[in-house]
Amino acid sequence: MNQEQFHARLAQYKLIASVKEAKYLEKAAEANLSAVVLSIGNIGVIKGYVDYFKSKNIPVFLHLERIGGISHDREGIAFLAHYVKPDGIVTTRNTLVKLAKKQGLLTIQRLFMVDSDSIKSGLTSLQDTQPDAVELMPGLLPEFIEEFRSVIDTPIISGGLIRKREQMEEVLKHGATAVSVGSPLLWKECKTLDSSVVI
Repeated sequence: MNQEQFHARLAQYKLIASVKEAKYLEKAAEANLSAVVLSIGNIGVIKGYVDYFKSKNIPVFLHLERIGGISHDREGIAFLAHYVKPDGIVTTRNTLVKLAKKQGLLTIQRLFMVDSDSIKSGLTSLQDTQPDAVELMPGLLPEFIEEFRSVIDTPIISGGLIRKREQMEEVLKHGATAVSVGSPLLWKECKTLDSSVVI
């Protein structure tokens, strides 16, 4: 999957499943998703998880800091790109975004908005790394989505602490391209979202 295809899928489905337990793999595969982010597994099982979602034609990203046994260096990223073969990675680290891009992987850079300094440094970081999408966390601060939207053209994913359908609708209304949620109940409830943000 290339960047253009990923952006089109984000705009079409608007929902990313963040899978944090293996028992929810099948439930995520049954939902209408832009992509799945795996925050589980280790070097021994992760290829099987990736292959499973690829067999369902669902783009799969790895939250790199949560996958055990894979080093966070050039060789670790090369191993992921050429053996595990996810569509991309999710990370908070600038260096990993750059390394993944060199290996042809899509990148979602995760930023935590904890204070005004983190917003400023986050915008500077995005200009440096140029990820394919940015995930702003927590998702319960939709007004900051508008601030980022006014400065960057990168698709914005909003995630973290989102527990209700109304919260998803709110972040989408404030300019998020898609929403990342970890609740299987929300994966099941949400249908393909149209431009009017109807869930």
